[in-house]
Amino acid sequence: MKEIHDLDLNLLRLLQAVVETRNTHAAAEKLGISQTSVSRGLTKLRETFGEQLFIRKAHGVEPSELAEKLAEASEEMLNPLIKVVESYQSFEPDKFSGEITIAMNIYFLELYGDGIFNALKEVLPEASFKLIYWQAESLSDMLNGQIDYMIHFAAFPLPQEIYLHKLQEIKLCLVARRDHPVLSKSSDWEDIHHLPLARLVIDGVNSKRAPIEEIYLSKGYQANCSLVTHSVRVLLNKVKDSDAILYGSSFMTTLEPEVSTYPLPLFPKEIQQVQINGGYLQTKRGFPLNQLLHQTMQSFFDRIIQPQ
Repeated sequence: MKEIHDLDLNLLRLLQAVVETRNTHAAAEKLGISQTSVSRGLTKLRETFGEQLFIRKAHGVEPSELAEKLAEASEEMLNPLIKVVESYQSFEPDKFSGEITIAMNIYFLELYGDGIFNALKEVLPEASFKLIYWQAESLSDMLNGQIDYMIHFAAFPLPQEIYLHKLQEIKLCLVARRDHPVLSKSSDWEDIHHLPLARLVIDGVNSKRAPIEEIYLSKGYQANCSLVTHSVRVLLNKVKDSDAILYGSSFMTTLEPEVSTYPLPLFPKEIQQVQINGGYLQTKRGFPLNQLLHQTMQSFFDRIIQPQ
């Protein structure tokens, strides 16, 4: 057999047609080409895959087992290519009626979920959506193509198969109840280190020990974590009804009006803010749907102004 790296893809379409029709004249009609072109194509296929690819019969040809397997493999190879081309030629956002799955960290789902849904619905009015929170199996689902787009903290480790882009940076601050008896006077370490701490679990980032606990240790203090939870609502209820504090963002005040923001204590500059990334499979870069999701998410986050 000859090398197949330079094989013309049109020959694979010819092979499929001959296997299907078992007749060179019928294959020519099916493909809209001349009988001469079919004969030349079959000669090239035999040169590549062997003389026994097709066996001549009285009223046509009989494909060998190899020919049938090559036709099957060709279909599996060509169909994705055809779908890509068709998606570029026929993608119309206002008529797209498929299902789109967006996975995000639960904090972002609670904070931005409504706005993201409205933004998506505006550009894809006929589509259906699944807005879910990122779980342990989500990475596998995304790599398998079951998740179309993700939103997560930049600190969350992801493989190179996922294309990431920056959506927004969030400035951090202390969050506590209004008129907090300590924070309303001082945010210095020596004044706040003893206060109970409430923190959000970010799986894959701070599931065990959070970066803030490391900072406490570097300052010679032991963080008093009175609450660790996945739920932003539980977190805010704890903070508004006690002297507990959390290291978060001013966006928290949009979810709970009874909390206020306070300055950070002396903090390493590189962790005074966190970055939000959006992402999708590298193999889908350039796909019209994924480009639209990318643009829609970026436009949504560009319009968000962080509260003071």
